[in-house]
Amino acid sequence: MDGAIDLSRRRPEILVEEFDDGTCESRSEASCGGRLTIDLGAILRNYRALITRASGARVAAVVKADAYGLGAGRVAPMLASAGCDTFFVAQVQEGIALRRDLPTTRILVLNGAAPGAEAACLAHRLEPVLNGWDAFEAWSRAARIAGLRGTCAVQFDTGMARFGFALADAERLSARIASTDHMTVGLVMSHLACADTPEDPANPAQRDAMTALRPIFPTAAFSLAASSGIFLGSSYHLDLVRPGAALYGVAPVPGDANPMAPVVRLESRVVQVRTVPGGTGIGYGHAARAPGPMRLATLAVGYADGLPRSLSGRGSAWLQGLRLPVVGRVSMDSLVVDVSRAPEGAVAHGDFLDLIGPANGVDGVGKEAGTIGYEVLTSLGRRYARRYLA
Repeated sequence: MDGAIDLSRRRPEILVEEFDDGTCESRSEASCGGRLTIDLGAILRNYRALITRASGARVAAVVKADAYGLGAGRVAPMLASAGCDTFFVAQVQEGIALRRDLPTTRILVLNGAAPGAEAACLAHRLEPVLNGWDAFEAWSRAARIAGLRGTCAVQFDTGMARFGFALADAERLSARIASTDHMTVGLVMSHLACADTPEDPANPAQRDAMTALRPIFPTAAFSLAASSGIFLGSSYHLDLVRPGAALYGVAPVPGDANPMAPVVRLESRVVQVRTVPGGTGIGYGHAARAPGPMRLATLAVGYADGLPRSLSGRGSAWLQGLRLPVVGRVSMDSLVVDVSRAPEGAVAHGDFLDLIGPANGVDGVGKEAGTIGYEVLTSLGRRYARRYLA
């Protein structure tokens, strides 16, 4: 720990909580279990850094799952004002909601249109990613009935066995598209299965499979790389890259120094501080027991707020660089940390301690929980007082 503990910042402030539907409500931080700070300026810096890294390819933004839990209604318009003109969501309902904030930009739906949702895509000018023949025929039929030219993307399975047409279908699909006068395929895409492991031979194999499709779809743009794929090199960038997690500060290459700016800070309110004697059982099941006298702080967040139960006995809170380990099990609405090493009086009722912050970012929390930063971000709940930094 560097220097003395600063006690000057302990009292709650009045914040404006921002909701995903654009409404807001003034409330005291004391009415919430924690506060989540989202740095929009850091997201913008990450976007610009990815433009530099992308070697001339267009850089789209993936804002599915409410911009990975950070608020698509705040993130997407900010990126659009910075020049981003293509956005990806996962579900049609996400695209419809985003269209209200982005009336003119391009919005693609990664999971495509479920049967019956094609008309909604056409009405809201959403481009479904077509992953197979059933979806292709349904989209073609809906566009013909509506008397519209349905713009879409098609995806090929180049080696992930998750989404997409078989590579063997490429020639037939190209001919079918050419014979249809009410459909435009603007993007051919695939997804890398092992991009976060740069040395994996699956990466060049998938890249080469995509390259082989180029002559078959000569008028379409091509996309292969998401966040980690951008860092595999320029041969993976093709015409368009589509970062998601890297925009929000998640490390694109696990194990390497993270080139992305941190975006979120999560702090939790202290509900109670107590001293217990040695031998005291702590939390549900007495999963931990005090080896000697301990000072414990109970925090007002738990797994209902996106702090995984797997952080039990493994996670940590932080006081200005001092690690305060989680003791016992994470509960639904609370967790307990050991503050014995903090100076007497440095942690008090109503104070806030970092759970995600300068000392331990979202990837560090993911590692402690036995998962990844992606899951931590997308799990953060709605009970936090949120503030956005420009």
